[in-house]
Amino acid sequence: MPRFRLRDLRDLFVVIVHPSDSDGRAMLEQMERIGCRTELIWPPKRRLPPNADVVFLGLFFDSRKDITNMIRRSEKPGPAIIGVVDYENPAMLEFVLEVGAIAVTSKPVRSFGILTNLVVGYSSMLRQFEAQERITRLEKKLLGKKVIAKAKAILINMHGFSEEDAYKLIREQAMYKRTTIEDMAQAIINANELLSGPSLS
Repeated sequence: MPRFRLRDLRDLFVVIVHPSDSDGRAMLEQMERIGCRTELIWPPKRRLPPNADVVFLGLFFDSRKDITNMIRRSEKPGPAIIGVVDYENPAMLEFVLEVGAIAVTSKPVRSFGILTNLVVGYSSMLRQFEAQERITRLEKKLLGKKVIAKAKAILINMHGFSEEDAYKLIREQAMYKRTTIEDMAQAIINANELLSGPSLS
């Protein structure tokens, strides 16, 4: 995923979930000055607009259920959520965590700090996505190694191959079948289970 740069700000789609009061209008005007594509919505909808990059989310206890349901139903991975709060207490902090806010800004809203929250919040979300992608790739790689090791063990046990020859056979068959080594190894495991009952552990 490419790194976020300040000149990319104008490409962001920012959703403001907040009544159209002085705070809502202040956020909307600041986003328009920055040049972001912006939408202000209130009351909370069933889902957030698709493809939103950042959401400035007003946290109101009398709309808590609608707000949390909207976030929960929205597409995943979701946008960077910046909570907009008017005070701090344990209940509000719990609300902030419940919606998965990555940053918080306070009310009354001032233009100072909005840009910082926008940049820091979106950049933090990108880093989280990058970290999750790395974890997913590593997990897939580890699983692939386990599958290959199991397939090699089957070939060694059934045909007396050396470990090197077993891997070479799997690789050659994968090339012949135009598939991945991992998929070829899984096919060997599946065939062994079908023909011989439970495969080797």
